[in-house]
Amino acid sequence: MRRYSASNEPAPISTQPRNDWQAIVSLLPYLAAYKWRVAFALTCLIGAKVANLGVPIVMKRIVDGLSSVQHLTALGRAEHAPGIVLLSGVGMLVVAYAVVRLSTSLFTELREILFSKVTQSAVRQLALKVFRHLHALSLRFHLERQTGGMSRDIERGTRGITQLISYSLYSILPTLVEVGLVLGFFVVKYEAYYAIVTFIALAVYIVFTVKVTEWRTHYRRTMNDLDSKANSRAIDSLLNYETVKYFGNEEWEAARYDENLKRYRAAAVKSQTSLSALNFGQQAIIGTGLVFILWRATQGVMAGRLTLGDLVLINTFMLQLYIPLNFLGVIYRELKQSLTDMDRMFTLLGAAQEVPDVPDAPALNISGAQVRFDDVNFAYEPARQILHGISFTIPAGTTTAVVGHSGSGKSTLARLMFRFYDIGRDGGGAITIDGQDIRDVTQDSLRAAIGIVPQDTVLFNDTIYYNIAYGRPSASRDEVIAAARAAHIHEFIEGLPKGYETPVGERGLKLSGGEKQRVAIARTILKNPPILLFDEATSALDSRSERAIQHELNQIARDRTTLIIAHRLSTVVHAQQIIVMDRGRIVERGTHAELIRANGLFAQMWALQQQRAEQSEDTAEGRDAERVAVTQVP
Repeated sequence: MRRYSASNEPAPISTQPRNDWQAIVSLLPYLAAYKWRVAFALTCLIGAKVANLGVPIVMKRIVDGLSSVQHLTALGRAEHAPGIVLLSGVGMLVVAYAVVRLSTSLFTELREILFSKVTQSAVRQLALKVFRHLHALSLRFHLERQTGGMSRDIERGTRGITQLISYSLYSILPTLVEVGLVLGFFVVKYEAYYAIVTFIALAVYIVFTVKVTEWRTHYRRTMNDLDSKANSRAIDSLLNYETVKYFGNEEWEAARYDENLKRYRAAAVKSQTSLSALNFGQQAIIGTGLVFILWRATQGVMAGRLTLGDLVLINTFMLQLYIPLNFLGVIYRELKQSLTDMDRMFTLLGAAQEVPDVPDAPALNISGAQVRFDDVNFAYEPARQILHGISFTIPAGTTTAVVGHSGSGKSTLARLMFRFYDIGRDGGGAITIDGQDIRDVTQDSLRAAIGIVPQDTVLFNDTIYYNIAYGRPSASRDEVIAAARAAHIHEFIEGLPKGYETPVGERGLKLSGGEKQRVAIARTILKNPPILLFDEATSALDSRSERAIQHELNQIARDRTTLIIAHRLSTVVHAQQIIVMDRGRIVERGTHAELIRANGLFAQMWALQQQRAEQSEDTAEGRDAERVAVTQVP
């Protein structure tokens, strides 16, 4: 069910593609921190391209020198050819050729060494920023998003940043620098014709590549959407493995997954077809440009205006340009894909924080831990209000229980206390701790002061020790074990083959509901907060286990401000105050004895639960007697 706060709806997340330049500009602050390293890397880039430009020039001189030697040999002076080669400097040119090529490689590797730290640091900082931002978003955001698709968006986005920086610095920028150097050399050394033809071919190539790639981009975006949906559907199905098995719906889940795979296949085929058309068009443009250039150079050689070395030089320049230029088409497509992938991650980063801290919010100052709900009104969506004018006070060091039928708004109180949602400031009332409005203090300090044992305990896919220690990661091992003892789970853990190092599985599925809840109680004991919140804390325990652990819960709640949200009334008879809720309103309040004497809703609920408990005990006794009778039959 979609839920909205009547007073504070979050800003919608835009699904429109961002401008590519916006994504690029967003990366600049992360690169600016390493501006000197970037400058040195760019210097090495220019050095590598200048050295690369010298390779064909040296080769031209070698060819011209060898042509002179061949001419002398044809005149009958072959016996002097070896000396002529050395005297003409061809031998030194061969050495120079090797040095220039080695210099190109040296500058290129230096550039990559210098810039690798920049790239990885930018990825790390941005990924960490997105991770922290997602944790800062409200519960509503995470209820409405699919974790599988969101994790894939982050994964592709961080990879897209790496590819964007890598392609820009290692491919696009070097190619542009080399194009500028070659065009300038053509104009200065030869004639403008070569520069003009080369420029026209490059311009046509780039325009063709950009236009066709823009046309193809929506295929890639569609593939990303379908990939995320397929991944989300697969993860959701696997997380609900037991439910799938309960209803025998393996084939149904496979069919739903395959539906997305088929649509992904269709989009991938269209993408590949358009890619083939793009590649053929690029080769046609390159081939046409080469024909015009080499035809002109050949005419120059035949007319004596150019030497064979000039022809080799021009051809080599064209190959040096067109080979990376051909790859530039692939790079541009990958660049567009990277920007598309980054778009999703930046969209997550741009999601509005529904429950922000006010500017310069102070930390919560606990002096006694008195909690007060003052005329609280709240709705997840405007058309359905959940709480109506809820007012009550939990004096410091006392226990207050909230009971009521399902849907009466009990669990909403816990969510509001933790500020998973904020109540509106205009008519929404207030929740205060020691007189401080929880909306005006930092969320970190608020949540540090409250310990919760939730109804639905979710554990990390790690060891039992890790999950208990999560309540206070800095705790010693002795403190963790003491918390486990207090939660009556130490003996169970010690009985496992791996003890505290036993993995609990995905979401703690290797443990029973009662065992998971005991772990939750243990880590709350370890946290040792001044305020406790038990949201159906013993709901997953059987009657015997509940009686065993209820005493410990009462002990840890002693001298702490405690709010108990309960369905089982037998767990709250000791509370100094019991609040009875019905349809989002308080209908009764008092101690257990007072509410029984009032003979109202609480008394009816108590009588009904007692009747069910007696029936359950009678049924259990009957089963025990039947088992005894069976064992006594001769």
